[in-house]
Amino acid sequence: MTTLLEVSGVSVSFDGFRAINNLSLTIGEPELRAVIGPNGAGKTTFMDIVTGKTRPDAGHVLWGEHSTSLVGKSESAIARLGIGRKFQRPTVFEAQTVRENLALALRNRRGPFDVLFSRKTGQGIARVEEIAVEIGLGDSLPRVAGELSHGQKQWLEIGMLLAQDPRLLLVDEPAAGMTPAERAHTTALLKRAAETRAVIVVEHDMEFVRRLDCRVTVLHEGSVLAEGSLDHVTQNQDVIDVYLGR
Repeated sequence: MTTLLEVSGVSVSFDGFRAINNLSLTIGEPELRAVIGPNGAGKTTFMDIVTGKTRPDAGHVLWGEHSTSLVGKSESAIARLGIGRKFQRPTVFEAQTVRENLALALRNRRGPFDVLFSRKTGQGIARVEEIAVEIGLGDSLPRVAGELSHGQKQWLEIGMLLAQDPRLLLVDEPAAGMTPAERAHTTALLKRAAETRAVIVVEHDMEFVRRLDCRVTVLHEGSVLAEGSLDHVTQNQDVIDVYLGR
């Protein structure tokens, strides 16, 4: 497993509050990683820094084989490098069909020439159908996205990110508001996605994290408090004191 993302010595303050404090962690490719921690631990700010929404005051954020610095790059430039982010609330085009949502995401990934090419060869159509099956919406391609359940909209949004073929997928609280069956499906979907790319899941739900069965990073006050398997970190006295004991 090669290092895809390296965050080292990163700090950022907002109005005197240090949201990220000398944070260092590395993500491999492929890898599935869960990031947990109490409210205010810096989980969202960490994602904001990686995606270019927030610029750190200090430290390095390095990407890929050539250790490209992400600090100072625009959000769109970072997305083009292969970093996709899924926010907590699904943002799909409600009035469009599942097929149209996926096709749109596929087109956004490519230049105009590629779009023409894929239309001619039918590659784009085949890829849309392939992704729909992968996310469990193979039978729902003609359905309008607004009719989907909350869980299905989450899957569609993950599918739209997969259509852009990212090397790193950042997923914020995917299990929130899902039925047990939807959560089981989401677990399988994320584990499958992580076979070929890096997937970072920020999550509060410990049962969901347990199902992911992956390396866990615990954040507290903007830095790494513990790292390892879920069993390892949940037995850490510091983690019990600041997070699990609440």
